[in-house]
Amino acid sequence: MDTLHPHFDDASGSPIPSAASSAAPSPAQPRTTADLIALARALLESGERRILGITGAPGAGKSTVCAAIASALGDQVTVVGMDGFHLANSELIRLGRRERKGAPDTFDADGYAALLERLRHQMEEVIYAPTFERSIEESIGSALPVLASTPLILTEGNYLLLEVGAWSRVRSQLDAVWFLEPPEELRLSRLIARHVAFGKAPDAAEAWVERVDQNNAALINAGRSRAELIVQLVD
Repeated sequence: MDTLHPHFDDASGSPIPSAASSAAPSPAQPRTTADLIALARALLESGERRILGITGAPGAGKSTVCAAIASALGDQVTVVGMDGFHLANSELIRLGRRERKGAPDTFDADGYAALLERLRHQMEEVIYAPTFERSIEESIGSALPVLASTPLILTEGNYLLLEVGAWSRVRSQLDAVWFLEPPEELRLSRLIARHVAFGKAPDAAEAWVERVDQNNAALINAGRSRAELIVQLVD
């Protein structure tokens, strides 16, 4: 199994993974959305709180898969996104990181790990989690109630398998992680379209994907072997 021990480049602030293992990567397994819903439902059989992580590079379809599972399982599941821990834009400007928002050091990783630890052993009747509002590109604190009676927590985000700093505390709180890996051309087209939908001009969207998102994707992909299931959706 590959391990990832990135350091941060002084010039860009972006984490750089160590050399990958020479072993060939495992191929993605074809699955339908119905397959993933069935697998998520099976996690409920223990009767205990379970936390399932959904990860993959930007544009992989994480939010879409979570929404489908949540729709199918109803009040048995709550989706808690890593994106709720984006640092505020004002803080990113202060730190000089606004132009690479989405990199690992543009999140409150300690806060995210701490929330997962609380959810893993939830004692309170309700825990409030933050959400991320794409229309304003900002997090909203204490916006999502998570009830102690909810048996399955879905958490989705880019860096669930990252092994650096506080991110290394995330994986141990998850019962399983699924890595979504669509065809690259499809992922990139989705990603550019999403940036355009939220206000970027097409040229600016393509430039952002090349300059920021693709660097993050390389880092995310380096940890794929730590997932229990590598998925290529076929529907």
